Amino acid sequence: MEKYTDFQNKLGLVKNNRTFEPFGITCTKFKAGPMPCLDRHNEIEIMYALGGSVTYFFQERTITIPSHKMAILWGMFPHRIISVENADFFYIVSIPLSLFLGMGLPDFFVNRLFRGEVLLDEDSYNFVDYDMLLLDHWRVDLECEQPDTRAMLLELQGRLLRMSACVSSNVTHGQSLPVGEVDLVEQMTLYIAANCHRFIKVSDIGRAVGLHPDYANTMFKRAFGHTLCYHLMLERITQAQRKLLTTSDTVLQIAEACGFNSLSSFNSAFLKFNGCTPRDYRKHFRTADI
Repeated sequence: MEKYTDFQNKLGLVKNNRTFEPFGITCTKFKAGPMPCLDRHNEIEIMYALGGSVTYFFQERTITIPSHKMAILWGMFPHRIISVENADFFYIVSIPLSLFLGMGLPDFFVNRLFRGEVLLDEDSYNFVDYDMLLLDHWRVDLECEQPDTRAMLLELQGRLLRMSACVSSNVTHGQSLPVGEVDLVEQMTLYIAANCHRFIKVSDIGRAVGLHPDYANTMFKRAFGHTLCYHLMLERITQAQRKLLTTSDTVLQIAEACGFNSLSSFNSAFLKFNGCTPRDYRKHFRTADI
């Protein structure tokens, strides 16, 4: 049984400048314990704790996940397990974005993840035996020398469809993405993540995947419910939040490192997304145990 820190080191997660190397599809059972640093990746992440609760730091808040309750988040937002209460082990399942987008899940469910929510299955307690069986099967399947993931992917799709039925739908945004566009959308998210510190534009993103900017923007909005421009700004703000909490860089240094061409534009965008200035954000959250 692996410790989570051993798994992180194996994947290179403790490096300061991880370049979004893909996990691929995984299902691993860990000895419960806090993570030593904020993590960030492009996969969808499912977390399932056994015997106790696990508390995540996710963006600027903490979220406690009870035992035997399935939780799901998009790993593009910085996150970290900061405490474990009476939990012996936990499972983490990673799903490549392209596979997740091809599962045909309800739009409201997908879009809430892409807006930065952690979703909990409110009906998990009725599925404990079922979930334990699935998780153990997935782990064993992937430990084979030549894994066959066909059954796992079908079971994942079914389990997430059941989970989506227990999450409030509210108002939907966007629409389902045609299968042929999934890879292009994933390429765009990775391009933004890797280049948002530069002064890139929507035309640069479209050009990087061989699409006209207007068509790239339309395709992206179908998948995420928001535009490329919004996503680029969200990516820059997310990186700025992490730097404000984990470095001693000045606000100006952070603005420049995150792709803003002036301090005033950074302050304005940060205020719009967070309701406070970068300095107030750092002052308020810096004392949190992250």
